[in-house]
Amino acid sequence: MVMDLNTISSPSFLKNLTKKQLQDLAEDIRKFLIEKCSITGGHIGPNLGVVELTIALHRVFNSPEDKFLFDVGHQAYVHKILTGRADQFDTLRQYKGLCGFPKRNESEHDVWETGHSSTSLSGAMGMAAARDVKGEKNFVVPIIGDGALTGGMAFEALNHIGHEKTNMTVILNDNEMSIAPNVGAMHNMLTRMRSATPYNRAKDDLEGLLKRIPAFGNRLASTAERVKDGLKYLVVPGMFFEELGFTYLGPINGHDFEALEATLNSAKKIEGPVLVHVVTKKGKGYSPAENDTIGTWHGTGPYKMETGDFVKSKVTAPGWSKLIADSVSEIARQDPRVVTITPAMPVGSKLEGFAKEFPNRFFDVGIAEQHATTMAAGMAAEGTKPFLAIYSTFLQRAYDQMLHDICRQKLNVFVGIDRSGLVGADGETHQGVFDINFLRSMPNIVIMMPKDENEGQHMVKTALDYDDGPICLRYPRGNGLGVPMDEEMKAIPIGTWEVLQEGADATILTFGTTIPLAKEAAKALEEKGLKVEVVNARFIKPLDEEMLHSIYQSKKPVLTIEESMLQGGFGSAVLEFANDHGYDTSCTDRLGIPDEFIEHGSVDLLMRDIDLTAEEAEKRIEKLVQKKTEQEGLEA
Repeated sequence: MVMDLNTISSPSFLKNLTKKQLQDLAEDIRKFLIEKCSITGGHIGPNLGVVELTIALHRVFNSPEDKFLFDVGHQAYVHKILTGRADQFDTLRQYKGLCGFPKRNESEHDVWETGHSSTSLSGAMGMAAARDVKGEKNFVVPIIGDGALTGGMAFEALNHIGHEKTNMTVILNDNEMSIAPNVGAMHNMLTRMRSATPYNRAKDDLEGLLKRIPAFGNRLASTAERVKDGLKYLVVPGMFFEELGFTYLGPINGHDFEALEATLNSAKKIEGPVLVHVVTKKGKGYSPAENDTIGTWHGTGPYKMETGDFVKSKVTAPGWSKLIADSVSEIARQDPRVVTITPAMPVGSKLEGFAKEFPNRFFDVGIAEQHATTMAAGMAAEGTKPFLAIYSTFLQRAYDQMLHDICRQKLNVFVGIDRSGLVGADGETHQGVFDINFLRSMPNIVIMMPKDENEGQHMVKTALDYDDGPICLRYPRGNGLGVPMDEEMKAIPIGTWEVLQEGADATILTFGTTIPLAKEAAKALEEKGLKVEVVNARFIKPLDEEMLHSIYQSKKPVLTIEESMLQGGFGSAVLEFANDHGYDTSCTDRLGIPDEFIEHGSVDLLMRDIDLTAEEAEKRIEKLVQKKTEQEGLEA
């Protein structure tokens, strides 16, 4: 059967298919995903692994009455196809197109929006509790991966669900990987469970054995019970979940329709929380993705479908993540105190080289951002120089640890904030535009962002030389500008800005990725007779107060530009400075990201959509200059 997936409008058709038709449908879906993602890019590996599982879920349960919560959400493509969105896959992750994650306003079948891991169980507990309060009878089904299960929030939810004995069917999709190979004790436990005898048969066999253990007299009975407990933990997989209050079913083959449906139907009949352990193969059906051992095929850009070769644009500049990681490695060769920590992002943060060269100084803690951050604090407290490599969007999850454990104790942690600014295709949940706003209010912290990769390497040196508290280096997704690189790294004095272009008529204060935008605006204004100063405000905190005093005393109009949220951002800091020192701010304006979540799409289109452009900067400067001229006319 070759099915036109574009004709699917509802998953109800699945209930009437034969086993052969289901297998054909799974093959059709895999071919469809491989073809579409080769053009748009996307999370191909996770989705190929859950084809049979997603079909089985929609056959056994009734969405949207029954609630599916996909943890992280990067495995929801099959769900989108089965709920009538196949015809939109040409626009996947494109501007104004189909979102790469579940999206409530896309479909009634998307009941929970995600993008960060380990949230599904807490969300499911909330939905189940609301269901029970309302006296309804629907099923709540969170689908969580073994990688996401290492997140602390998932453990908190498991503990509560088990304690409350809430009716819920938790699907543990165990594919041995998250973005990178999983680490930790939970991963090791699941590895043992995968190779164990299926739980129900093992439990029945064990109960028969235990019933034959004699128990004469109190002392012997007590001994027998201890033996039973010991055997139970030794022989039976899934006891961890059973002790938390769950009925454990599995492990089962996640690509076997009969096993999946039989187990899911059994789970529906059990009172209280059930955990169904499903073992799947990430990337199944496409050999390049199946054979991936480091997470390259977790999420990709476009690729050649026939070979699996990635379609890459020609770039001559180094990638930001690799530049920063390599600079840390260079300093680590001379300084044995330098260590690195990552929450499950060794590949994305380009730390594989550091890990190979310094295996005893590299720590991948799994999907556990809060733990990673406080661990960095603990290492700094003992005199090491930790480099915590973490994406901006994931640093949001460690706000309290940054504030309470690092900043309050004024510990020398170097935080590399990767993917700062707009990141494009992953959309709202991944845009790195909030870190300045929530970090700037923290005492003792330094925040900086380089104008190019050469300044970036010098900022790595600055951070690892710094010994007066935490210091953060923001850097964007993608590649640098291709500028010449100095052979020797040098520290930059903390809190100092640099003038990139002189100008007496107005000043643009900006940093990082918006410096080219500012220069373009200044060039256009120069052609109109206006000389605009462009300042590389590379330290977002502390500000260069000496330069700010000079600018405001000159009474030049000021425009701040930032690829981050305006509320509480860099421009707000400049206004606060001016207000605190009694300067007139009527000719100061701010350009940045407005008070809204930014959806997915190419960065250029997104910036144009929110008017974060050279043209808008040009207009703002002209208005400020005109306003200043009018004010001077009134004063005269």
